[in-house]
Amino acid sequence: MRVKISLDEISSAIKQVLSIGELRDNSTSVICYDLGLIEEKINYIKGIYPPTVLHAIAVKANPLVKILENIKGLEVGLEVASLPELYIAHKIGYESNKIIFDSPSKTIDELKFALEIGACINADSFSELNKINELLSGVKSQSAIGLRINPQIGQGKIKSTSVADKISKFGVPLEQNSKKIIEAYSKFEWLTGIHLHIGSQGTSINQLVTGLEKVYNLAVEIEERLSDTGRKIEFFDMGGGFPVSYNKDSEGLDMSDYVDEIKNKIPKFFQSDKKIITEFGRYIYANSAFAVSRVEYVKEEENYKILSIHLGADFLLRKAYNPTDWHHELSIFDSSGNLKTGIDFKKYIVAGPLCFAGDVIAKNIELPIVEEGDFLVIHDVGAYTLSMWSRYNSRQIPSVLGFNKINNAITTLKKRESLDDLYDFWS
Repeated sequence: MRVKISLDEISSAIKQVLSIGELRDNSTSVICYDLGLIEEKINYIKGIYPPTVLHAIAVKANPLVKILENIKGLEVGLEVASLPELYIAHKIGYESNKIIFDSPSKTIDELKFALEIGACINADSFSELNKINELLSGVKSQSAIGLRINPQIGQGKIKSTSVADKISKFGVPLEQNSKKIIEAYSKFEWLTGIHLHIGSQGTSINQLVTGLEKVYNLAVEIEERLSDTGRKIEFFDMGGGFPVSYNKDSEGLDMSDYVDEIKNKIPKFFQSDKKIITEFGRYIYANSAFAVSRVEYVKEEENYKILSIHLGADFLLRKAYNPTDWHHELSIFDSSGNLKTGIDFKKYIVAGPLCFAGDVIAKNIELPIVEEGDFLVIHDVGAYTLSMWSRYNSRQIPSVLGFNKINNAITTLKKRESLDDLYDFWS
């Protein structure tokens, strides 16, 4: 399986983009997805997990409707974390039992809609369980309902994306509430699932498996308590959070090692009759896309150069605000789409287009000699980039294109926003 998009593939794609008129005049940047690589990654995880596992791909990582429509035929589900994401999944036509609704702030109306369409719901608190119970007295629903548990396994390498520390905004903390959790399953006959997610990126396989093991042991304890009723935990949502590599010299961790470690540490996990659900997003999308910006200006000083480009903190929010934890490789291609090599004797600062000093995506880096009109490529931008787009300075979202290596076809996944689109957004 390919892990990343090669430089040769990127060069070919840029040339195709130029041939259709993109990256010219006011089309200053594009985002390009390798649709074949997305499909390869989904088929890969389907091959290493048992065939009964439902892989609910996280919409928050990449909400592009055309991509969600494309992967629907691969028999996956969608994990959604808001009412609009739930609406998108339902409107596309995903089967209700393949839509997993996670959010710490679900309203009564949102819960009612989810129950009415039969989406799977993971409650985030005891209070939410009580709200669901009230709704079920007046709503006939086919929804499977679980409770999110915080296994409290500690913080990962990136604090802002760690959600299973001792204190977290997500889920019910296990250590302080094990008795209350078990009582909730005894009280609510409709509570048939259990859920965890410890964070995305910055986690190790050991942390992932440790969190999984703690919640699995809790599920066993719950079933023992319910043994005289005949009830069981019917689904186990193991979350996502598998880290990916953003470095050119590393392919990162292998998902198969994670599956092997689960089988080693929790041998019965995949052997039960429970429905297993995953929620991978970054793993599927991150390495499957790159962004291209025209270099508009090169400001040359005595000891450094500053590149002014058309993508910055509007697109790479986490990179701009937390650069020590987030990394993206950069490459330079000439105005015809050919890779430039060599190293300039001056180092570069790469600055975005927004009107604040922190809109910088790289400092003091080595690049080939860059000229105005060249293209700067930002690698591995398929997840948590476009979905986190900032409206500051009312920047237009660029064209988003899909490529297929098999037939070299280009698909428009999202048109570049027009000035009228921006006007309508603020109206």
